[in-house]
Amino acid sequence: MASEIARDGIFAINKPCGESSAQVIRVCQQHFNPSSFFKPMIDAELGRRLKESGGQFKRRRQEKKATQVKMGHGGTLDPLATGVLILGVGSGTKQLSQFLDCTKAYETVVVFGASTDTYDRVGRVLSKRPYDHITKEKLEEALESFKGKQIQIPPLYSALKMNGKPLYEYAREGKPIPREIEGREVEVLDIELVEFYEPGKHNHRWPTEEASASERNLAEQVWRLKKQQETAKKLTPEEKEEDDQAIAAHESFKKMFEERQDNLIRDSPKPSRQRNSKDAMMSGALGALPQSATHSTKGSNLVQPAPDKNTPPPWTDEGPPAAKIRLTVTSGYYIRSFCHDLGAKLDSAGLMAELCRTRQSDFTVGGINCLEYDDLAKGEKVWGPQVADMLARWNGEPAGNWTAGDAQTNGAAGKTNGNGSASPTKTEKRRRSPSEDPPRKAAARGDKDSLRPDTPNRRRSDDEKSWNGFDD
Repeated sequence: MASEIARDGIFAINKPCGESSAQVIRVCQQHFNPSSFFKPMIDAELGRRLKESGGQFKRRRQEKKATQVKMGHGGTLDPLATGVLILGVGSGTKQLSQFLDCTKAYETVVVFGASTDTYDRVGRVLSKRPYDHITKEKLEEALESFKGKQIQIPPLYSALKMNGKPLYEYAREGKPIPREIEGREVEVLDIELVEFYEPGKHNHRWPTEEASASERNLAEQVWRLKKQQETAKKLTPEEKEEDDQAIAAHESFKKMFEERQDNLIRDSPKPSRQRNSKDAMMSGALGALPQSATHSTKGSNLVQPAPDKNTPPPWTDEGPPAAKIRLTVTSGYYIRSFCHDLGAKLDSAGLMAELCRTRQSDFTVGGINCLEYDDLAKGEKVWGPQVADMLARWNGEPAGNWTAGDAQTNGAAGKTNGNGSASPTKTEKRRRSPSEDPPRKAAARGDKDSLRPDTPNRRRSDDEKSWNGFDD
């Protein structure tokens, strides 16, 4: 019966470019909430919450919460990135923490010759460097130096904090960094050059927008600190003089940039609501009926489409080379930092043009437990049986054997547990027995950053967190 099918657990989805991880969850809920498959879960949770709640106001709030399929993710992907995004449903959200420590595989495209404030193609250009000397042989030699354990400095626009303040806020506000940026020990388990793109043989481009003088000065500070930390040597007198000049130049610009600080901060707080006097109603009036739930799209279309062959290049010659590289890495590794550091290693500059997370733990793009994002729009008849099978595998049970018509015929009669998920009888407790391919436990090693709590002074939205942190 449909009621005996597991409706909580963990599966993965192939996230598209341009969507925040939070937006992917909202889109999933938009399709899952009214579905036949999740109806027994929602009905059971709604009944439980209403039974426990007290006053009318609290009942309405509990009712609103219960009409959503409870979901979470096991590690944020940057909006620019595509690939495996692990999702927990129902009680499965409590098991997502195990993906804090697991191995991940990525494929990324690096474009040489320029660096940006975000280390990728959606940022603003900080510097441009020569690239004619970069060859496939030199690139392969440089890649070998990235294998093994290393200390990696995070991108300036990451969600890491210094003195309680995220690093990206220092950059946005044009303020100097108060102390050294702490590196993190990470490990590259495997690295491979998939394809080398000769100049003029690819469509990848640098951004056209240039960074401000303030941000370029700040970037120079960061890169000098990074160089000093990596070599464990003091700066040369010439470098020290250049560093002092950069800081002095920053101070001279400081007042000017404080006056237009709003232009440097991309996310402004929402204006507070104030009741208009003309909206006043007579005592006892009910006002407008509550609107049906709407799904926000604020996490959609966050990234400009990738350039094509018709996009004018920002160079006058053949342009720089580019490369597609495959990496298998451990906890806390930033792919954007790798792209930036690879450019510097080749006496040039580099930025990340594309990123795909092809594997996280046992979940892989195109695998039996990874749903294609486009299948959501095709309707419950397409995604329903797939999600049923994926959740069944996670719970160590046989395939879901569910069709979109099951819940319409006998789903309402299903017996559910307190979590809203279907449960067998007391004498037939569901066991987590091994299945044919059960990705129930994350492989050792992983991304500490993915689910790290973030508690800045001002509260940030899930979509903003997707931009500022946890990604690669």
